[in-house]
Amino acid sequence: MSNRRDFITLLGGAAAAWPLAVNAQQPAMPVIGFLNAASRDRFDHIVRAFHLGLNETGYVEGRNVAIEYRWADNQYGRLPALTEELVRLPVTVITTGSATLAALAAKAATTTIPIVFLTGSDPVELGFVTSLNRPGGNLTGVTTLNVEIGPKRLEMLHELLPATTIVGALVNPINYSPVIEAEMRRVRATARTLGFEVVHILQASTERDLDEAFSTLIQRRTGGLVISPDTFFSGQSAQLAVLASRHALPTISPYREFVTAGGLMSYGGSITDQYRLVGNYTGRILKGEKAADLPVQQVTKVELIINLKTARALGLEVPPTLLARADEVIE
Repeated sequence: MSNRRDFITLLGGAAAAWPLAVNAQQPAMPVIGFLNAASRDRFDHIVRAFHLGLNETGYVEGRNVAIEYRWADNQYGRLPALTEELVRLPVTVITTGSATLAALAAKAATTTIPIVFLTGSDPVELGFVTSLNRPGGNLTGVTTLNVEIGPKRLEMLHELLPATTIVGALVNPINYSPVIEAEMRRVRATARTLGFEVVHILQASTERDLDEAFSTLIQRRTGGLVISPDTFFSGQSAQLAVLASRHALPTISPYREFVTAGGLMSYGGSITDQYRLVGNYTGRILKGEKAADLPVQQVTKVELIINLKTARALGLEVPPTLLARADEVIE
């Protein structure tokens, strides 16, 4: 009788331990390190787009993947420390958003954790990958034409304002300087070709800087403004639209959000589409694909968006040739 009781007790204890053993054998939930130079309050739309890309590969935050968010709040100098936090956790993969400095910080912090970048510059020239088709290291991602098409924005502004001889360009001085310098060289060369006599380069990295930059442009009798691609400027699209309207300064931006907020024109790729692609690549890496083997995706689609209501408020008549090329016209 005693042996039978001992056997039942042993059997019951083993049964109680089975769920614990099963749980212990379940793999840990993978963790994504989401590094971004911007502020979360201005970028909910890109987080949703990133989640959409993850969902395409079967991953849902909180269900089968965790995400550690790190936002630099436009203080680009914080990016290396934020990256180190993610590496120490550690995370399974890091995504770096659209700021070149974020990808550079991640690249400097780890050679083993996969990194998915988004950049408007050439990732081979930046040293992120050895080639677009075979990245070769722990980085891959998405590249756009945002920097290369800077001169095209200037051409469109000239088409709208053929009599203008003075134009401005807005840049963020704390962005990756080689990229800014290359873009400004292209803009100046295009300006000379189009017949612009003066190009004023204005710098801004804070909201206060934006106010001062627009005031300076008006004092210098600037006839139009080209906004350069930058995470800070993307997040400040609504504020930039307000300033351009207040100062009656015809302005073209890389970002659609600028036009939907009341700005005049935008010419560039869809930032939400780009973050969806980044989310998709992140999910594919979580499934086991190697960054070294995933070709860098080249987003070549760009859209011209024109706000006719704003054009009328500025007293401008948009040429039929420009309207005909528009992908979207806001009445």
